[in-house]
Formats: sequence, C-alpha cells, structure tokens
Amino acid sequence: MSGASVPGTEQPLVRPRPLTDEAAGLRAGAPDLPTSVDRLCALVERVDPLVRAFVPEPGRHERLRSQARATAARWPDPGRRPPLYGVAVGVKDIVHVDGLPTHAGSALPPGVLAGPQAAVVDRLRAAGALVAGKTVTAEFAATAPGPTRNPHHPGHTPGGSSSGSAAAVAAGLVPLAVGTQTVGSVIRPAAYCGVVGFRPTYGRIPVTGVVPNAPSLDTVGIFTADLAGTALAAPLLCDGWRPEPDAPGAPVLGVPEGTYLERAEPAALLAFEEQLARLVRAGCTVRRVELFPDFAEVVRQLQRVNRFELARSHADWFARFGGLYRPETAAGIRAGRGVAAEDREAGLRFRERLRERVAAAGAAAGVDLWLAPSATGGAPEGLHSTGDAVMSLPWSFLGRPALSLPAGRTRGAAG
Repeated sequence: MSGASVPGTEQPLVRPRPLTDEAAGLRAGAPDLPTSVDRLCALVERVDPLVRAFVPEPGRHERLRSQARATAARWPDPGRRPPLYGVAVGVKDIVHVDGLPTHAGSALPPGVLAGPQAAVVDRLRAAGALVAGKTVTAEFAATAPGPTRNPHHPGHTPGGSSSGSAAAVAAGLVPLAVGTQTVGSVIRPAAYCGVVGFRPTYGRIPVTGVVPNAPSLDTVGIFTADLAGTALAAPLLCDGWRPEPDAPGAPVLGVPEGTYLERAEPAALLAFEEQLARLVRAGCTVRRVELFPDFAEVVRQLQRVNRFELARSHADWFARFGGLYRPETAAGIRAGRGVAAEDREAGLRFRERLRERVAAAGAAAGVDLWLAPSATGGAPEGLHSTGDAVMSLPWSFLGRPALSLPAGRTRGAAG
C-alpha cells in the first residue's frame, strides 16, 4: 500500500473497509448508527480534503444523523434488519438522490439537471443503506476530469469518470459506492485505485434517474473493497439475479490475443502474464483466442454510437448553456453532431454481429470467462486526464458484465 497520509496525522489515505464486515456489525448494533455516522463524518473531514472524492456538502453531518434516526426507527429489531442496514454509500454525481442536488461535475444550474431519485438509490435505501453523499464525476461522465486524487498516490489520477466513487472506497471513506460506465468508467478507476469494480450486464441495474451519456451503453455499476462485498451488494441491485451453481473443476479462461491485447503497456502485459501463470498453477485452463482481429473498427463503431448519443442527450442543455461546458465535453458533443443517425444505426448493427462472433468464438474454444487487463497500465501521473478506457471498450460495447479485481501493481506505477 502507499505510504501517503493526511498531512499532520497518522491517518493513511488507503484503508478500505470490507462491506460484509461493516454491514454485519451495523445490523448487530456494533456500532450503533449515531456512532457510525459520527465516525464517517469525522473521517470525511480528515481525509477528503486531500482525496476530494466527495462533492462538498454543507450540513452533511446533520443530514446523515437524520437519516440514521429514521433508519433505526424503521428497523429497531436487529434480527429483522436488511442486508445494508446503516451502511454508508457514495453515489456518483450523475445519479439523482432525493434531497441532494445533481451537478454532474458541471457548472450548469442544478435545477436544470434535477430529476426523480434513481432506481438504484431506491434499492439501496430499501436495503437499509444511508447515502453518505455525492461522489465526484468527470463532467457529465465524459472525459473532463474532476478534482479527485488517487488515494495511493495523490499526484496520480484515480481514473474516471467514476473517480470519486472508486477513490472513496479505496480511501476507506465508504465500503460501497455507485458508479456508471459507458466505456470504462467503473473498471478503469477500480484498477487504478486497487478496489473491486463490477459492471453488470447492460440493463441489469435500471438507469432511470441517471443523467444520460450514451443510453445504448450506459450501465450502473458498483465499487467495493473486496469480492465478498460485491457478492453482497450485487444481488440487491441487479434485476433477475440468480446465483450460479458451483461448476465442477476450475473454469476455462480465454485470453483475447491480438491487436486488442497489444493496446496494453508492456508493464501491464508482464503483470497480466504473471497472473495467468498463477491461475494455471492453481488449476485453471487458459486458452488464447484471436478475438478482435478488427479491433480498430470496433473502436470506431463504438465511438460513433457514443458521440451521436452524447450529442443527442445534451442537445437541449448544450443549446442553452453551451458556454458553461468544459472544452473536452463540448468537443465531444460537437463531434457527435457530425455523426449521422444512419451511421449510429450501422454501429448498433455492427454490435449485434460482434456479439454473435464473440459468443461463437467463446463456444468454439470452450471458454467460461474472458480475462484481460482492466487498464492499459498503472494510474498515470497528473490530474489532467482520467487515463485510457480502451481495455474496457469492447466489453462495454458488447454489453457484457465485467469485473475488475486487484491483482498487484505494475512496476513503478500507481494503482
């Protein structure tokens, strides 16, 4: 772990809190909700001025105390408390939460962006969770970065666009956070911050109440400190969740060889090969499959769909408030205006053919799971960029579920 700490204290910036442990303790009343809220707010006050994972919120402590009282009154019996009773959750600031403004990392008036509470927040609250606050996002979940820093190395990006959610979990501010992914906005920051990021199959968590980027791609996901935490939260949030029966033997892992994998940096590929060797020693079968021979075309088609839909999602707002948009976002919207509707439709047809090809390749090779680096390398230095999303790109385009697991460090890099 990084040696970074809050100046003048011994508080490390990286101290993730396992969700399962925290949830079990809160359900049992150890600690009680008022004490938990006090600890959370003290931690945010001490650590977040450097990490900057949360959107500033006057009156956070009073709001959370009120939430805690209502939650305790609703479920007084420890034996009947729901799975996330009292758990503090960070929510990406493109996701509407009753009582909190949505800024979407932008300078637009919050009233313009207001909407009904998101379905994912409804589900969290039904499971007993408290909303700790809004977490920082890149502007409109695109590419213009927010102020969040990587808790491991504050001079490096935490990734984006769900930067605040990933950093909040990595820094131990909350044990669970909500993000969204259009291309790589859950998987990449999870990798850079060294936490678990889960992006379910497209549509499995409703996007109602979420400010859109590209509706054909936008997917709600989550961050936790470990895989057990994801296993606790995901069934509560995903539609139609069914636990898979234990399969006999170890899974067959497919590695997508070719121009896609070559987009990763040498250090990342070295770390990836080391992990593959460990999996083989543990009894897994690894099969290398040429999967995306036309990877440049996959990238081009996703970008056409993404840009067209970004421009369409922002048509009204941009016409009224275009001067308030940051240059990176404005450039993406203007590029999307140049994409014809028939080109976007052609991109979606290309996606259907790609889904068929990938499914056929996996079946022919007997692959149970595809395995690839979550990012091109470690978290880049500087806060001017959120890094490269290309390793997540094909899986996001396909709408496939994706899981980023901490698996070591690239040498000499953050994350």
